[in-house]
Amino acid sequence: MFISQISVFLENVRGALRNMTELLGENEVNLLALTIADTSGFGIVRIIVKSDDIESTLNVLHQAGYIAKTNRVICVRVPHKPMGLAKVMAALDEADISIEYSYSFYRSNIEEACVIIRPSDTEGSILALQKAGIKILSQKEVDCV
Repeated sequence: MFISQISVFLENVRGALRNMTELLGENEVNLLALTIADTSGFGIVRIIVKSDDIESTLNVLHQAGYIAKTNRVICVRVPHKPMGLAKVMAALDEADISIEYSYSFYRSNIEEACVIIRPSDTEGSILALQKAGIKILSQKEVDCV
C-alpha cells in the first residue's frame, strides 16, 4: 500500500534543479511527480519514478554526488472535482493523523488526481483511508497511471 519516493537534498542555488533534472533526463529517468520544499540554503526535491527506475535513479544521483534516499509515502486517487481532497483530509483528521506534506499529479488517462501524502502515522493512515473508502494505490498501480 506504500509507494517509494526519492528525496534529494539540493543546494538552493541558481541552476541546481536544472542540473539535477538534466542528469536524470540524460539517464532516461522519467519523472512521474516532483515537488520542492526549500529553505534559504537548501531544498528537498521529492520525486516519484516507476518502480523499475528507483534503484537506477538512486545510483545516478549518488554517483553524481547528490544525497538521496527513499522513503515510504501513500498515494491515493482523489476525484478530480470540488471536495475530492477534503474527504481524504477528513478521514485522516478524524483518525488524529496529521499531514507532514502532500503533493499531487494528474494523468490524462485517468479521471482522478493522484495525491501523494506523507502522514504522521503511515499504518494508521492506511486503516483510516480504507475505512473511508478511499482508493490507495500500490507502487505497481502508480507505474501504470
